[in-house]
Formats: sequence, C-alpha cells, structure tokens
Amino acid sequence: MPMSADFHHRLSPILPRIAETFGTPFHIYDEIGIRSTGERLKRAFAGVAEFREYYAVKALPNPAVLRIMAEMGFGFDCSSIPEIELARRVGAAGEDILFTSNNTTVEEMEACLAVGGILNLDDVTLIPKVPSMPELICFRYNPGPRRTGNAIIGNPVEAKYGVAHGQIVDAYREARDRGARRFGLHTMICSNERNAGYFVETVRMLLAVVEEVQDALGIRFEFVNMGGGLGIPYRPEDEPLDLESMATRIAGLLEEFGRTHGYVPRLLMESGRYMTGPHGVLVTRCINHKHIYREYVGVDACMSALMRPAIYGAYHHVTVHGKEDAPADTVVDVVGALCENNDKFAVQRALPRIEEGDLVLVHDTGAHGHAMGFNYNGRLRPQELLLRADGTVERIRRAETADDYFATLNFEPEVWRG
Repeated sequence: MPMSADFHHRLSPILPRIAETFGTPFHIYDEIGIRSTGERLKRAFAGVAEFREYYAVKALPNPAVLRIMAEMGFGFDCSSIPEIELARRVGAAGEDILFTSNNTTVEEMEACLAVGGILNLDDVTLIPKVPSMPELICFRYNPGPRRTGNAIIGNPVEAKYGVAHGQIVDAYREARDRGARRFGLHTMICSNERNAGYFVETVRMLLAVVEEVQDALGIRFEFVNMGGGLGIPYRPEDEPLDLESMATRIAGLLEEFGRTHGYVPRLLMESGRYMTGPHGVLVTRCINHKHIYREYVGVDACMSALMRPAIYGAYHHVTVHGKEDAPADTVVDVVGALCENNDKFAVQRALPRIEEGDLVLVHDTGAHGHAMGFNYNGRLRPQELLLRADGTVERIRRAETADDYFATLNFEPEVWRG
C-alpha cells in the first residue's frame, strides 16, 4: 500500500534534497516505522509468557537495520554463513541466532554450532551429518496434505522444505539418541499471508505435533516457532493482517496447552517482510519516455534493485513525488534498462503524467528488495539510505561499482591438468 502518512510527511519535504545529495536510485528505510512495528508486535504478544521475534535476515540484510532489531530485543533467523556473520556483527550471540537450514552443508552446521546458535534441521538425512549433536535441536515440519500453502511458497506437498509428518517422531528419536536434550519445533508454510486465522491454525498444528511427539518419546518441547510469512497490504485496497486478533487467539491456544500438559513452550516467530517491508521505498528518477504500442516511462533503476514484480508478478504501489494528488490520467509501463521484457516496476498502471526528472517512488521495498538484487547485464545494485528518527539521513550501503563487479575476476590463475 502507499507508505504510511507519517513516513510520507517526514520524507516528502526533504526528498528532492536527499536525491540531490546522494543521487538516484536508492532504497530509503524509515527507522521510526520499523521501531513502531516492532513495538506493536511485542505489545500484541504481551499475553504470551515467553515470546521472541527472530528477524529474518534475508529480508533486509543491512547491519544498520539489524542493529535496530537487536536494540528491540529480537534475535535473528539466518540461512547462510554470511547471515550468521551479519547477526554477530550487531552483537547477536548464542541462541540469539536461529539457523534454519535448507539443503544444508556440514560447513553451515559447523558455523551455527560454533557460535552456539539454534540449529533448525530441514530433513532427517541431515541428522547423522551434524558434526556434534548439540543439546538443543529443532526440526522444520512440513505437514504435506494436512495444510495448504499459498502462492509464494506453494503447496506443502510440493515444497522442498521440512520433515514429513510420518518422519517427525523418528527425527526427534534419532536426535535424542545422538545426545539432544532440549527440543524445538518449527514450520513455515506460507508467505505474505494476511489471513490471521491461517497463523492461528498453524500454531494449533504445531501444538498437535508437539503432543504427538511427546506422547511417543516422553520429551518436552522448549519452544515452537510459527515461522514468518506475515503479510503486508501491497495494494491500496488490501486489508491488513489483524495482528492483535491473531496474537490473542494464539495466546489462548498456548494457555489451553498449558492447562492440559502442565507447561507452555516458548513461542518464536521469524517475521521479515512484516517488520521492514512497508518501511522502505525505492526512489528512482524518470529519464526517458517511449511511445510505441504502449507508453513507457523509463527510470534510472531496474530489476537489479527490485525483482519481485518480475519473478512473482508482484504489485508495488507507485507514486510520483509532488503529484500524489494529481489525476492519474495516463496509462504506462514503468521500466528499467535491463535486457529482459519483465524489467518493469508497473504494467499498464494509471499514473499522473510523469516528466523527465520527476522522482518516482516504488513503495514497500523494505523487504526482499535490495536483498534479492543481482548483476545480470552488469547492472549494479543501488545504495541504501536510512531516515533516522532524528530526521537525519544516513547512507547505510553504498552503490555497487564496476570495481565490485570485477572483484571476483581478480585472482591468481589456477589450472588443473589431468
């Protein structure tokens, strides 16, 4: 949806000077908005005795943003060795780090265990590959036909993630036999979901699996992790997720479990998009017009800065600085310079008339924007800026350069001769 009114009111008056100072294109993130969402999340789950958000580093892997998360008391959900290092650079240690594996290497397991992180295994075949079974182990659960997914992750039966239902008891048995003494259970079967009931049923499912495993093996679960996937309203007409209702209903499920079993596992969550997605915009400048079978507005960013519209057909709201209230009387495709016809931020979108030099804002790029960038065509990823709570603007990542692009070609020649 359009950026929040508060973000707009603080950014809009200074945006031309920011663009003049730093140049375009750039992603700019809103510290106040990020902190506000984090505090809202904590308030919503205040009824859960032990709740913790583990921010999904993949959504916006920038130390300046991760530092904000750490200051709010959040941990970090990581899925690669560099993401573990990013979390450590902002002070995360031990069980502040959750490593959710997927087709995992032994090197990655060792990196997680070396820092005392929580190892969240994705498959039973990984159990004998763990170099030294830690005291605390977690498994990612895939319910298969017991649940439906959504468009981004897909049908759980077809998803590459997680331990199948019929394997889950044996997974914990084998981990226990190899030395595990503390246990967690994780799942994530949807992405960008705005139906609060979906997440309530996910927690209900997790608690049912906990009951099944503990009845079979006599073990207690230290935590359940309901995953991420909390959605945001990208389109102006989309209804937002009812966070407070969701949290209240989940707290009720945990209380009921506690009455039956005499204990309540901690509740973890690993939201990424929900935390930062609405609090970022890609600012780019109109540089060309093309008039053929369609009207095209060319901007100085391309899908190397934001590829969601290209790979998902995802909608991102687009506005023109200073023309937010102007009539949307032209229908255009907003395009970049990449040699791919899906290099479009908007397709057949009704917008105000855009002149060369106008600043064009692509909304909701605070998650899976810069992070999903790439270098096809030799296109370079843009800089990232942060609008601080005190009104200052800080560059938190410089734009890539040609030297960066060629850096991996600078090495000592090595040739194998058979």
